[in-house]
Amino acid sequence: MNIRWLAGVALAFFVAACQSAPSTPSVEADSLAQATDTLALPATNYYEIRTPLGRMVVRLYDETPLHRDNFKRLVAAGFYDSTTFHRVIDGFVIQGGDPNSKDADPSNDGTGGPGYTLPAEIRPGLFHKRGALAAARQGDEVNPERRSSGSQFYLVVGRTFDEATLDEIEVYLREQIPDPDFAFPDSVRQLYQTVGGAPFLDGLYTVFGELVEGFEVMDAIARVPTPRSTGRQAPPTMLDRPLQPVPMTIRPLENYSPGS
Repeated sequence: MNIRWLAGVALAFFVAACQSAPSTPSVEADSLAQATDTLALPATNYYEIRTPLGRMVVRLYDETPLHRDNFKRLVAAGFYDSTTFHRVIDGFVIQGGDPNSKDADPSNDGTGGPGYTLPAEIRPGLFHKRGALAAARQGDEVNPERRSSGSQFYLVVGRTFDEATLDEIEVYLREQIPDPDFAFPDSVRQLYQTVGGAPFLDGLYTVFGELVEGFEVMDAIARVPTPRSTGRQAPPTMLDRPLQPVPMTIRPLENYSPGS
């Protein structure tokens, strides 16, 4: 398998996914900050993402407090309500959180945000396993600090990888991160072989949570027909946009008990 080709294709989806980082705070960002400054953030790290195809529950990580609290603020402000999963790729990711997806112009989906970006919180113990919740961002050529989009996120649908391919991915990531000593822990390597994920994104994007309920819903969203999956003509930026919108609302789950 050509890992550079695979990673290049995968990363291209995210490069187009985020707005350019503004040099100064935008009016939109200022308004959002004013609206959320007085909001008390819920103590819970569990959030429900409700869609027409069912509900998913994610858990935010305390190891990534900037992304955790930003997500909580946006939810409290109703920012995500009626946004859509504007990019869905079976075996890879479902991506959403762009306010532009609420308007009548599908060509701008994937280019919007709240008017700011977030510092990267890429942690060595957080991986792109199946169900990982991570932040989209622009590519390294325009974003060498790997700052995250202020709102766009993705859930890893993923697929499994064999030992030889994981070896290739390790070599690739040692160059890209860069970290000459990078290696998947044995437990993570086993996870990628049995459960799956998107290991070629590790160390390059901020993972800030994980799916704990609704994997079947995530898979259903990933399989929603798109121009690419149905062989229809579309501009490159719209090839993975669902033919039927998949809107979402997100709410905190104050009394959620995993496994209940």
